[in-house]
Amino acid sequence: MTEVDLAQLQQWVGSLLWALGRVGGLVLVAPVFGNPMLPARIRVGVTVLLTVVLAPLSPAAVDPLSAAGVGTMVGQVLIGAAIGFVLRLVFEAVAFGGQLVAQSMSLGFSEVVNPEGGGSTPSLSQLYMILVTLIFLAMNGHLQLVALLAESFRTLPPGHGTLGPDALHAVVMFGTQLFAGAVRVALPAVTSLLVVNIGFAAISRAAPSMNLFAVGFPITVTLGMVVLWLSLRSLPGAFESLTDKAWSLMGDLVH
Repeated sequence: MTEVDLAQLQQWVGSLLWALGRVGGLVLVAPVFGNPMLPARIRVGVTVLLTVVLAPLSPAAVDPLSAAGVGTMVGQVLIGAAIGFVLRLVFEAVAFGGQLVAQSMSLGFSEVVNPEGGGSTPSLSQLYMILVTLIFLAMNGHLQLVALLAESFRTLPPGHGTLGPDALHAVVMFGTQLFAGAVRVALPAVTSLLVVNIGFAAISRAAPSMNLFAVGFPITVTLGMVVLWLSLRSLPGAFESLTDKAWSLMGDLVH
């Protein structure tokens, strides 16, 4: 009968806990993996699977039940959450850009329930989110994210490395991409619709008796659909630019 040493058992349990903390922090915040639209069983299954796969990469001679073990666990959750939060900002920037386009098209009132955000968002925001999620999966972004998480165990091993103040400040400063990215995503459509609104302003000056609300609303929506269809061609490029910056920052966080 094989005897299991207590220290070896403690190391096994610790490896599972450190991997679970980092993976759990990522799944809790990151898009796609932590989408509430996915059944809870799938999310839990993905978390357990990644934990088992990555556990051999996270050996640490730290007692999980000690104060140092608790601090190590907090550090693992923080690392995973920081990585997921950076990627979350990219997706939220795209959703914000869709909201700007919806308001320019006078479709801001057309809202659907957003289970991920816990409220309602414009339909175009949901459309943009679905499109960039499919683009992210087509670009194998989910595999790249798992590879980055595995690399983080080598560069930031549990018990020996965690995120410093400079890294956390860089994550906070990346929040500016939420607005810059939204403008980049929405700029083609918003600019075109601005020209349409300027034309309506000129018409209202030339024919003050015309009911622009009755005439302008259907025209704005119709032209907005055309502009939206044309501007969607620029969405993959804008999303790729945002993800490149996100991957660069996430790489700096774990190195």
